[in-house]
Amino acid sequence: MIDTVKIRARVVSVTDRYHHGDLRRALIDAAVEAVGETGPSALSLRAVAKRAGVSHAAPAHHFGDKAGLLTAVAAEGFDRFADALERAWTATGDFDAVGAAYVRFAIDHRAHFEIMFRPELLHMDDPDLVRASVRSREALHRGSGTDGPDAAFNARALAAWSLAHGFAELLLAGNFPRAVLDDPEGAFKAVAAATALGRG
Repeated sequence: MIDTVKIRARVVSVTDRYHHGDLRRALIDAAVEAVGETGPSALSLRAVAKRAGVSHAAPAHHFGDKAGLLTAVAAEGFDRFADALERAWTATGDFDAVGAAYVRFAIDHRAHFEIMFRPELLHMDDPDLVRASVRSREALHRGSGTDGPDAAFNARALAAWSLAHGFAELLLAGNFPRAVLDDPEGAFKAVAAATALGRG
């Protein structure tokens, strides 16, 4: 059963942000909340505007179209993602910890994560998106013990990304047993240690 009180509280909080003068921020927050509830495919600019308590034309004015709004969400997600990976690498210098941070980001920022790796939903040439995604790739490459984000083919970096991303996707889809769900970072570290990537 839908908790209308909680939904009303979220709408009010987004509207309050708008009335404090940051409409762009309020629209991004409203989009993140909507994606968290219904997924990116069901998102509409009109629904985002209603959630933010603004004119239905406001999202189009700021972002152009649905892809423009989702691109802004994805760019924000990649920046936060890079922050998380960089913190893990700085603190530990360990791929297992970077991969665990990848998984934790997917859990804690699921709406962003569901959009970031969906190029068909985004304006892939957007400068903010390009900058943020390159930054996150650089952080992941450092965490996998490789140099530079744009090597033609780096098997270790691709393996690290595949392992962390695949684990996160399977986790979010509910494919793992309860023991994994109870300690996803620990489970990821165990999987990484069982491969050539773990501490290799």
